[in-house]
Amino acid sequence: MKAYDLFINGKKLSTAETQNVYNKATGEIIATVCTAGKKEVKLAVDAAQHAFDTIKLTPYKRYEILMQAAANMMQRQREFGETLSLEAGKPIKDAMGEIARAYQTLILSAEEAKRLTGEMVPIQGAPGCENRIAYTKRMPLGVVCAITPFNFPVNLACHKIGPAIAAGNTVIYKPASATPLTASLLCEAFADAGLPAGFLNLIMGQGSVIGNLLTEDNRIKMFSFTGSVPVGKALQKNTGFRKIALELGSNSANIVHGDIEDVKKTAQLCAKYAFTNAGQVCISCQRVYVQRNIYQEFYQAAVDYTKTLKVGNPADANTDIGPMIAEKEAIRIEKWIKDAISKGAHLLIGGKRNGTFFEPTILIDTTDNMDVICKETFAPVFSIIPYDNIEEAITAVNNSTYGLQAGVFTKSLAIAHTCAEKIETGGIIINDGSTFRMDNMPYGGVKDSGIGREGPEYAIRELTEEKLIVFNY
Repeated sequence: MKAYDLFINGKKLSTAETQNVYNKATGEIIATVCTAGKKEVKLAVDAAQHAFDTIKLTPYKRYEILMQAAANMMQRQREFGETLSLEAGKPIKDAMGEIARAYQTLILSAEEAKRLTGEMVPIQGAPGCENRIAYTKRMPLGVVCAITPFNFPVNLACHKIGPAIAAGNTVIYKPASATPLTASLLCEAFADAGLPAGFLNLIMGQGSVIGNLLTEDNRIKMFSFTGSVPVGKALQKNTGFRKIALELGSNSANIVHGDIEDVKKTAQLCAKYAFTNAGQVCISCQRVYVQRNIYQEFYQAAVDYTKTLKVGNPADANTDIGPMIAEKEAIRIEKWIKDAISKGAHLLIGGKRNGTFFEPTILIDTTDNMDVICKETFAPVFSIIPYDNIEEAITAVNNSTYGLQAGVFTKSLAIAHTCAEKIETGGIIINDGSTFRMDNMPYGGVKDSGIGREGPEYAIRELTEEKLIVFNY
């Protein structure tokens, strides 16, 4: 069993308080981590503020450091992937894929460091301003805080840390309590890349404790958080007028119109997207509205595909679905499914729990008042619901407090355009599922799904302020 320290001001720091990290498949303790308190949080912010005030990295230097950090991570891909698989329960093939994505995210961030720019302001077009010139610059905020979730602990950390450093900020990094080990490896990759002390400071511990300590320090100019709606709203309330970016999840819907050519292929894709990472994906395929003329064919194809999936040890290269992040989450979804069945839903496949493992599950005859529809399942479960006309489907998709991404499958340009205009989400994916994401996309939602956008180019807009400069010559 290995012990992991905090990483503050370029140095590892041990504390008296610790917490255990568990193998999500077996429940055994795999590591202990030092946890931060008020003293350590202050040290981290002190270090970040001092680094911002005293060390000025040029855009090209930031580019070099980010590129080297990406290279360092890929050189240790197997170590990162195996650690991620252990602490998150992610199948090893998916864990290795996440590290490859994180590598690309850091490269995208590095490139953006060289593209920071403002714009000319046509002030000379105003009367009396003939002898003036005006332009804007993007300025770093200072100390920013990155709070990351357990489901993609490396790539989503890179989505916050990479753009923050590219923009010239310093970072306080708080990973999820369930997955702190890859966070330590990521900080090592940055330190070995030559990132100066104080630019990236890792603190670990329970979010309910650390979050309050962080928001109390007004030197932190922005918070970037991915997690639950209640925590996100509490964080927003506590940050006051400071900037904040929130990605708070969804119950993502997909529309499958009856004009598609390959029902079987589309059903398999939706099922795959529903069960990836045991359904613990913010844009997981949770609700699928299928036009009635292909409804039975669709759900039978989805069931047939689900029967081929292997649930088991995430270290096995053949495993498709590993454990959920904690047994309490598996128990929660088990209760939701039983409740749905008691209200009239029918189980096509799955529905059984074994400790932290939950079988891939498909439901039909679900209704809007069931938790499996109106809440975020964050589990390997999805529902298939018939509809008659496209307006009915759009209304059903929009009947949600969430609005992150939605998918639409159709051959009709008119229907695709109608859906793109009328569906109330941050992203609409045509002829692919709601789960599709490339790391250079603007990614974020509306309604209770959050505020702001990720994707390095777009995150940098959040992580900088526009300064106006006017010359009177």
